[in-house]
Amino acid sequence: MKRREFITTSIATAGLALARGAEAQMTPAAAPAREFYELRRYHLQSGPQSKLAENYFADALIPALNRMGISPIGVFSLTIGPETPVIYVLLPSSRLEALVTVQSQLVHDEQFMSAAAPFWNAPATAPAFVRDESSLLIAFEGWPKLVVPPSTAQHADRIFQLRTYESASDQDHVRKVEMFHHGEFEIFRKSGFSQVFYGDTLVGPRMPNLTYMLSFSDLADMDAKWKVFGNDPEWKKLSSSPRYSFEAIVSNISNLVLKPLSCSQI
Repeated sequence: MKRREFITTSIATAGLALARGAEAQMTPAAAPAREFYELRRYHLQSGPQSKLAENYFADALIPALNRMGISPIGVFSLTIGPETPVIYVLLPSSRLEALVTVQSQLVHDEQFMSAAAPFWNAPATAPAFVRDESSLLIAFEGWPKLVVPPSTAQHADRIFQLRTYESASDQDHVRKVEMFHHGEFEIFRKSGFSQVFYGDTLVGPRMPNLTYMLSFSDLADMDAKWKVFGNDPEWKKLSSSPRYSFEAIVSNISNLVLKPLSCSQI
């Protein structure tokens, strides 16, 4: 436990410093409460690990996080991407400290520890997962809070597209974030997209980068709406602006399609 608490404290200190630096750049007049996101990736092996993980999220992790005031929790399986099986878990919170101290708080939750036992205590010869990794993000100023799509409350069929844009330099990254605030949000809205969240990565791999999530009813719906977006005159004007087209401001795109698990609150 001492090692776990040391690591948690170190992450919390680093995360708070980064977040304060990001918030310090905001003017008082443009300072709506911005959420923070932890995006976890659980790499699994085909077989019993998937069921063990799903039970853990549904019966142990989500109820415990909700008791901490962290909600809604998104849990998604990767359906189109470079490797499967992978489960993504999205934790939103208005308080950074709530996210970076999750692990140290969970061990004091007796209800969680009891429900999590099969997953947490799995032996090394039959582990519950291969590895997990996470990124810490801060919401965009122009999209400060996660929006749950209406299809979630309706329990309708839905898929999610998780897109990450990497940039070759901090200058290019800042300009790409700026594009969203200078018209891209509105073009997505006009094209019929259900926009879930936009986050600037504070801690994670392959920085600088940003990640955002969109929701659709199915793949055909996704393809149709991207076609509308690509043909939008305002998008063509924005993307051809010399400020954003003087060089390739996005050097790599990760484009994943996710399906929510039955326990997902998003």
